[in-house]
Amino acid sequence: MANDNPLLSPSALPYGMPDYREIRPEHYLPAFEQAFAAHRAEVANITRVRSAPTFENTLVPLEESGRLLGEVARTFYTVSSADATPEIQEIDEQLAPLMSAHQDAIQLDAQLYWRVKTVHEQLDGLDLTDEQRYLVTRHFTEMSHAGAGLDEQQKTELTDLNQRLSTLTTTFEKNLLADTNDLAVVFDSADDLAGLAPGELSAAAQAAADRGLDGAWLVSLTLFTGHPHLASLHSRNARKRIMDASRARGSRGGEHDNRDVLREIVRLRARRAAVLGYATHAAYITSDETAGSPAAVHDLLRRLAVPAARNAAAEQTALQAIVDDTEAQPFALEAHDWAYYTEKVRAAEYDLDRAALRPWFEAERVLRDGVFRAATDLYGITFAEREDIPAYHPDARVFEIHNEDGSELGLFVLDLYTRDTKRGGAWMNSIVSQSRLRGTRPIVVNNLNVPKPAAGTPTLLTLDEVTTLFHEFGHALHGLFATVTYPHFAGTNVFRDFVEFPSQVNEMWIYWPEILTAYARHIDTDEPLPAEVVEKLHASETFNQGFATSEYLAASWLDQAWHSLTTDEAAADLDVAAFEAAALAEIGLDNPAVPTRYSSTYFAHVFSGGYSAGYYSYIWSEVLDADTVEWFRENGGLTRANGDRFRERLLGVGGSKDPLEAYRDFRGRDAEITPLLTRRGLAG
Repeated sequence: MANDNPLLSPSALPYGMPDYREIRPEHYLPAFEQAFAAHRAEVANITRVRSAPTFENTLVPLEESGRLLGEVARTFYTVSSADATPEIQEIDEQLAPLMSAHQDAIQLDAQLYWRVKTVHEQLDGLDLTDEQRYLVTRHFTEMSHAGAGLDEQQKTELTDLNQRLSTLTTTFEKNLLADTNDLAVVFDSADDLAGLAPGELSAAAQAAADRGLDGAWLVSLTLFTGHPHLASLHSRNARKRIMDASRARGSRGGEHDNRDVLREIVRLRARRAAVLGYATHAAYITSDETAGSPAAVHDLLRRLAVPAARNAAAEQTALQAIVDDTEAQPFALEAHDWAYYTEKVRAAEYDLDRAALRPWFEAERVLRDGVFRAATDLYGITFAEREDIPAYHPDARVFEIHNEDGSELGLFVLDLYTRDTKRGGAWMNSIVSQSRLRGTRPIVVNNLNVPKPAAGTPTLLTLDEVTTLFHEFGHALHGLFATVTYPHFAGTNVFRDFVEFPSQVNEMWIYWPEILTAYARHIDTDEPLPAEVVEKLHASETFNQGFATSEYLAASWLDQAWHSLTTDEAAADLDVAAFEAAALAEIGLDNPAVPTRYSSTYFAHVFSGGYSAGYYSYIWSEVLDADTVEWFRENGGLTRANGDRFRERLLGVGGSKDPLEAYRDFRGRDAEITPLLTRRGLAG
């Protein structure tokens, strides 16, 4: 079988990159079946040991187990998120309950749990390194949190719940991808898209042509509620069509409606929490995060919501004034108008047109002279494109990275462009994780969803897309730099409400003078972004932060609201729209002109991703991020010494240390919230 299935043989490509040229859809399920069996056999070998449990006879083989499964899974899930053809989607649906059942079989294994628990009880008397001690603690905590200490009847129910939830979350994502594609907005005339840049029009025409709609223009939808084009489109009707399509996803009836799916997800998560001994799913999730409890999360969100809503209301008043002063027939500002008139206010107050900046943000230059250069200046690493190493899609590019001393660090894969088979948003994932125990070096992937212009046309990014590229590369650096012995701690395997911290810190280099001067150069003249424009960008940093903070907090609160339901409350046949309205009113973020960044039926982060009851983690991590930016500024900014300290004490430890302890080691104290409040215009 191994001879016929490339997933069951070691890859001959550098760094163990899977040879996607040889892998066909029909290879995946048989490979998973064999990997499941191998993993179960490896765990059985641990539990059959007759001698007393020790670190060496329990934790070490546990870390060595499951290697084949990890390789197959990372290979498959890279494709299922970035190139989900119908064949891949079908495999994903079949695989979801199988993967859930296997994970439960390992995590809930009573004999394995007894061995881990026994080592944990002896921990104070063992001669172990700090990483080894933390490994024992985390395995014991995670198995306990997963339900390994329950009785067999409870475990059976838990396994059934987990399998059903795995199927439902896969269905949610499939429905969302299909409805997002179906609701892409088709325009018959370029006049309807007046205000877009030539590259944006080219991308819309190419997207239509790719669907056989020659002579038309197609605007695909982004994952979040708004759309970058809303800031530029002169036609109010065109803006409304795009916004209405975005907000309709998953809630318009038919086979792709997600309302019943998400209600069942909420019910089953509440029931699972009860089985595990928690009042709500939010209580269960936060109990093993740095936040510790829903109360801590709610306290932060409520603290920020009041000034954010106040600032958004002031911004809305300013926007309405522009409408009243400039429109022949004034109208009440609506959600689809906000971005457009925001740019008018920005132009009036700061003499700044962000849409006009695109010629300074050519994608290749942003990548090489911005993202890569900042990493080189800070960490000493260098990049070389490897066209001889194939990735999973022709648009995905592979770069080899070396440390300053010339040693090999790993591979970075960039998949920049949107396509119908790629899920929305932007993300980082690993194809191979670093581990001294296994002798592996990392391969990390960044996915974005930038519209692809026609051949021969340069890709010009918006400032938001530049930010996303720097952000996701921050995740990539975390995955590349983590240097651990045990695979359990590899890469970004940290608490969910800490994982966004390194990525947000990496955004600070966007405006760093020597970096900005290097990458922000006009596509035609090579002139740098004018100094006066840079000054205006800095001056406007808190502009529209009331809206930005409110829409984010609204989504975070909505996530908490769904997952703070008890089993009895979740059992009610809740009206999704009414539930959303009540939840947003409760926290004072129910302004119709400022919609939540994600409504429930397309909130992929929490109903098909890993952020359930955890979407708060972006703002939670931003407290650390803003405080860290202050540290860099106080200590000279973009220097190798600063990079080495940040790499060694934070990025390099991966998940092998308590993250707040690692932060204190780096910063010398706990993080303070004042820099975040100042950044978002919420101070005072």
